[in-house]
Amino acid sequence: MTRIQIPAETIAHSLINKPIEMYIFLDPLCSACWDLQPIIRKLQVEYGQYFTVRTVLSTQISKLNTVCKKPKEQILKTEYDVSEIEHPVFPTIAVKAAEFQGKKAAIRYFNKLQEHLFLKTKNVTSFSVLQDLANEVKIDVKEFTNDFQSKECARSFQNDLSITSEMEVTSFPSIVFFNENIEDEGIKVSGIYPYEIYVQILSEMLYEEPKKQQPPTLEKLFDWFHSISTSEIACYYNISEQQAEREMKKRLLLQEVERVFIEGNVLWQLK
Repeated sequence: MTRIQIPAETIAHSLINKPIEMYIFLDPLCSACWDLQPIIRKLQVEYGQYFTVRTVLSTQISKLNTVCKKPKEQILKTEYDVSEIEHPVFPTIAVKAAEFQGKKAAIRYFNKLQEHLFLKTKNVTSFSVLQDLANEVKIDVKEFTNDFQSKECARSFQNDLSITSEMEVTSFPSIVFFNENIEDEGIKVSGIYPYEIYVQILSEMLYEEPKKQQPPTLEKLFDWFHSISTSEIACYYNISEQQAEREMKKRLLLQEVERVFIEGNVLWQLK
């Protein structure tokens, strides 16, 4: 954990309604970023009244210098179909493209991308696969494709890279916390810590102990997060995993949700 001075121009637009802003720096191909997700979600469920989240998408610099892979039959062509290209930075740009269709669309897309990545069911560095994912999460594929190749998307991605550089973030995931007093230094946390550490940081930034809020309805949770694990449901509502699973199986029988298995965990998604 380190303290940093946040450039005033970077945060001037923030903190309109809540006293704390969290900048969360993620790389879609980073497994640790996936591991951080339950911690952030629990913070939002229990203490979301105190902070807003801004997700900053970035990537390791080495990936930016990777040469695009093209099919052998296209190597000699001067023009080629972008859908046939692969590149490790494409997933990050794809999430930025999905963002043009709304924050919720970007969250759904990010989650679906990581599901396929960790299940090893699809090559998420392929642009054609990224188009398929857009279709899976029910966003406009044509608009997604146009945005992916647009100057606006490139500028949005470059802006995230600039913020990453400004805040001296060199590893993922990282979180930078700051409060409404711009004279205070921000707190940068690189890597993953126990949940209690993040609550302690909120206390320090608020100058008081935060109070837990009541958890939202299950329907609201799905609206926020799109896919939720059995263990998360149990944690949020202070019930056993067996009780949580029984409740979700009822909804499964009613065809309200579907079940996905990832790395030994069960995820539930609305149909």
